[in-house]
Amino acid sequence: MPYKAPVPDIAFWLQTVAGLDAAMAAGLHPDLTPDLVAAVLTEAGRFADEAIAPLDRIGDTVGARLENGRVRMPEGWADVYRRWIDGGWNALSGPVAHGGQGLPISLYAAVLEMWNGANLSFATGPMLTHGACVALEAYGTDAQKALYLEKLVSGAWTGTMNLTEPQAGSDLGALRTRAEPAGDGSYRITGQKIYITYGDHDLTDNIVHMVLARLPDAPVGTRGISLFLVPKRLVSADGTPGALNDITVAGVEHKLGLHGSPTCTLSYGDSGGAVGWLVGEPNRGLAAMFTMMNSARLSVAVQGVGVAERATQRAVAYALERRQGRAPGYDGEGMSPIALHPDVKRMLLTMRAMTDAARALCFALADAIDRAGTGAEADRALAADRAALLTPVAKAFATDVGMEVASLGIQVHGGMGFIEETGAAQHLRDSRVLPIYEGTNGIQAIDLVTRKLPLGGGDALRAYVAELRTVVEDARALRDPEAAALADRVGTALDDLVFAAAWLGRALGDGRQTDALAGATAFLRLFGLGAGGAYHLKAVVADATAGTATPAATRRRLAARFFATDILPATGGLRAAVTAGAAVVDALTPDLLTA
Repeated sequence: MPYKAPVPDIAFWLQTVAGLDAAMAAGLHPDLTPDLVAAVLTEAGRFADEAIAPLDRIGDTVGARLENGRVRMPEGWADVYRRWIDGGWNALSGPVAHGGQGLPISLYAAVLEMWNGANLSFATGPMLTHGACVALEAYGTDAQKALYLEKLVSGAWTGTMNLTEPQAGSDLGALRTRAEPAGDGSYRITGQKIYITYGDHDLTDNIVHMVLARLPDAPVGTRGISLFLVPKRLVSADGTPGALNDITVAGVEHKLGLHGSPTCTLSYGDSGGAVGWLVGEPNRGLAAMFTMMNSARLSVAVQGVGVAERATQRAVAYALERRQGRAPGYDGEGMSPIALHPDVKRMLLTMRAMTDAARALCFALADAIDRAGTGAEADRALAADRAALLTPVAKAFATDVGMEVASLGIQVHGGMGFIEETGAAQHLRDSRVLPIYEGTNGIQAIDLVTRKLPLGGGDALRAYVAELRTVVEDARALRDPEAAALADRVGTALDDLVFAAAWLGRALGDGRQTDALAGATAFLRLFGLGAGGAYHLKAVVADATAGTATPAATRRRLAARFFATDILPATGGLRAAVTAGAAVVDALTPDLLTA
């Protein structure tokens, strides 16, 4: 079943619910018009459907492969990537001073969903290049920007993020890669990095690796980590790539999914040391890398939305075509389409409602990032705190949704979902890594509870919840009994969120960190559901206020009703889980694990 970019849906959630229209009306994006937004989304959808999506199958079945020490991409990928560059898609949100178009991050997030819905493996490479651009623009020297940034912004060169080592995964303080000063302003990098996405390929003539390493006199732990720019090919003063750097592709991982995205083991310095240059200050590399990682966390969240949308489309098409049994009330001849059976309807509504909730949350995060950079000076700090608060929630919630929706998609297909030829299984295989990379979702929950909830003494959360509560009041003001009932359910979910957040705050304040951490994952899920419910309600309010009575508006209201009645009640149970403390978790000792 071919992918169809849901341009009208994306436009609605981006502009009406997440607030791009409001931002344009407020003058935050002076060069952006509704016509330009429509044109970008339409053309992006066409490119996703016609160019990127057809590569998905060969990417999965053939995949990237290592030949004679270099990675070869599947047939057709290089041609489409060149068309991608020529179309200016990589430069969409890049800095204008370095060849970018300077368009909002929220618009970038919208088209990124289409790339990922069409082909998750293809979209993964440009996603990391975008992150490298963000880090280099923020921390690079003028000389580094002049030499590398224009090529990265255009996509002529790609970028990678090199953090993980065999002994250093989530705990970066354990990394051992070394950087020795060479006496000429450069460094010699030695060590091994694993799980490097797009660590090698034949799409471009150079790759810019952003590598974490330690200087000889570095303090132990994370305080002694520096960031280095290490190109695959050394670059001359005129920007021409030359000799290969001392970087060896030691292997390409054989993975559950994302077969078209090469995940490499890279060995630095087998012949004396790879040449690299310090980015930012010595021993302050984590600050620079987290700039890249936070960008990547939004992008990975959007990956979850993209795969959820793709899985939903495939499940809907199959359910309308496949006939089994006779659904209640069916008066046609023979067996009815399975889409008419109540349990299949339940699954399809779950897929749609969760996908839209995740989409809205991701676009709201992107809007906050935009406002932190372009809003009025007095509002920027508040927007930055909003973006910081929503980053772990969007990353974890949307990637969990992507995996769960992909699994439901297989269930809708029944036995055929377990057979590779339908394509449903690929979505689950591809999506399974999303809750793992760019910081596991458990780490996102810890970050949310221990670092983001205390922002501004809790003001960031209070301001966000207050904004969501205005949606509840707007729904009640409609004088629509159904909207009022939805508002009551969303209000209850927000009450659960506030109660759980206060409990966690007291636990941390009392030094009961284990109690807080034991409930962190449940709290993040509660947060995502509460916000998702509010955004569904906002969609209902917007349609009602505009008098919209299209089939799409009817479907949105139905999805909002289902989310409120069948999904939001989980917040009460999650509240209980958050506030249960760590007694049960603490009782699990190593000897009991093998008892």
